[in-house]
Parts: sequence; C-alpha cells; structure tokens
Amino acid sequence: MNLEKVIFGFFIVLAATLNFGFFIGDIERPDLHHVYELAAALVVSLIATALKFGDRTQIGAIHLATSLVADLQLIAAAITWAVAVHITGEGMTPVVMSSVVSLSGGALFANIVSVVILIIETVALRR
Repeated sequence: MNLEKVIFGFFIVLAATLNFGFFIGDIERPDLHHVYELAAALVVSLIATALKFGDRTQIGAIHLATSLVADLQLIAAAITWAVAVHITGEGMTPVVMSSVVSLSGGALFANIVSVVILIIETVALRR
C-alpha cells in the first residue's frame, strides 16, 4: 500500500464530504449552513490542492484543475459571507445565503469530478 496515495485519496474524499455537509440543507436558511463547515471545507480543499502539485501526468493536471476550481468557488463563498456579515452589515439574508450555498455547490461539483477521476484512475491501474 502506498501511503502517499492513501493520504492523497483521503484529502480528496474529505474535501468532497465536508463540502457536501455544508451544501446540504435548505439553500436560504443560514441556520442549516455553519461558517465553520465552510471554513473546514476550504482548508481541506486547499490541502488537497497542495498535494496535487507534484503530479506531472495528464490526470494529475485534471486533478489540479478541478481542485483549483473548488478552491476558487469556496474562497468566493467565504468572501461573500464575510462581506455580508462584516463589511456591509447586511447579515446572512436568504439572498446572501443562497449565493454562498450556490458557490459551495459549484465547488462540490468540482470535488465530485475529482473523486470520479480518482476512482477511474484507481480502477485503471494495472498490477
């Protein structure tokens, strides 16, 4: 068993599951989407991205691309949340929460693509 591949797969799947945990729930209800879930999804996604930088294969490039998309979406969601709460003072209205959850949904889609690629890559390995 290759420990590096285990850690790589762990962070890819953890990024997807944390993002899913934040995403699930009524899109307009801030009480169903906690800021720490979003923060955890972002941090783990950034770690997963860092782990993908060493791979120089074509599949590695696609893994990196999907991870960068997820990072960008989660960063945009976090910025939207922070601006609404701390800068404009608007707070977490249903409109703002919908935007944050929608951005998280885009990241979730990128995470799912990455997990599917990981599964395909694993199945395609020849012993």
